Amino acid sequence: MASYETLLVEKRGRVAVITINRPSKLNALNIQTRAEGAAALDELRDDESVRVVVITGAGEKAFVAGADIAEFEGRTSITQRDVMTARSLFTAVDTFPKPVIAMINGFCLGGGCELALSCDLRVASESARFGQPEINLGIIPGGGGTQRLTRLVGEGKAMELILTGEMIDAQHAYRLGLVNLVVPAADLEAKTLELANRIAEKSPVALRMAKEAVKTAARANLDEGLRREIDLFALCFSSEDKDEGVRAFLEKRKPEFKGR
Repeated sequence: MASYETLLVEKRGRVAVITINRPSKLNALNIQTRAEGAAALDELRDDESVRVVVITGAGEKAFVAGADIAEFEGRTSITQRDVMTARSLFTAVDTFPKPVIAMINGFCLGGGCELALSCDLRVASESARFGQPEINLGIIPGGGGTQRLTRLVGEGKAMELILTGEMIDAQHAYRLGLVNLVVPAADLEAKTLELANRIAEKSPVALRMAKEAVKTAARANLDEGLRREIDLFALCFSSEDKDEGVRAFLEKRKPEFKGR
């Protein structure tokens, strides 16, 4: 395996664990992390010894707390579209032919929630917190959140989470169907790897076919929805509210949105 600056990749038998390793930034996704994540998946795709991939975050506070907001400042609608239409980590996870499990060890917000939604299964610690808080920055989810969250939990609940930008706890996420399993924090790694190894015991061919079949059944118009989401997300970057939301976040104050 190649070495990465923002990721750790470890093989544990037939399971590969990708750890997003930016704990000082609560594992926020920047451009480099997204590119390295996609590159790591490319390597693991061709590694026949790996049958299941687990994605998690370094430290105890966060799986991924969202995008690296500092990168948003000064970004225009055009540059944001370029960023989002470049190869997407979310799409790389979603289209990965082997099962991918999110091991959610803390805050799972914004792009972090979208990364978890891109995975096939989600195991959360009792201390995990979920949300799509982009609305608080004057933007919307742009990594598939409006599409994948809606398909997973339904329009009404997705609308509530996206319009309020509020966080929910792990048990609430479980009741919504957002996560498959909630376990004590001390048991998270063991329980996730136990699940991964149970799946890794199955036929790799059957796993690949089963994953493709289920995804095909679940998403008739996803591609169209994702294209439209990128359009709207990019448009947010032409607004004054986006500039205010990002500045307020960086200055640690409450934003004053003006609706323009």
